[in-house]
Amino acid sequence: MTPTREQILAASAGWVAVVLNVLPGLGAGYLYQRRWTAYWITSALATAWFVAGAVLGQNTDAAAEAQNQLVGLIGLVLLAAVTATEAGLAVKRVRPSS
Repeated sequence: MTPTREQILAASAGWVAVVLNVLPGLGAGYLYQRRWTAYWITSALATAWFVAGAVLGQNTDAAAEAQNQLVGLIGLVLLAAVTATEAGLAVKRVRPSS
């Protein structure tokens, strides 16, 4: 008998998913939880962020380059924080409260 999605999610350690979404970022915690849809959405958002930064950063001077890099980094850190929080809450939601 194969486990259900909720059983797999409940068996995962929430803190591992949170750490994996923060440190390497980009949805690695979703791979640990076997949540493929959430992983692909996160990957698409990160890719769109990189592409938008590359397109908007064309033909900029050196002074604006540092600011563009900071905005890009803040966006990726924000994405990591949101996905980490969501991964932890997803485990909490499916586990029976005691």
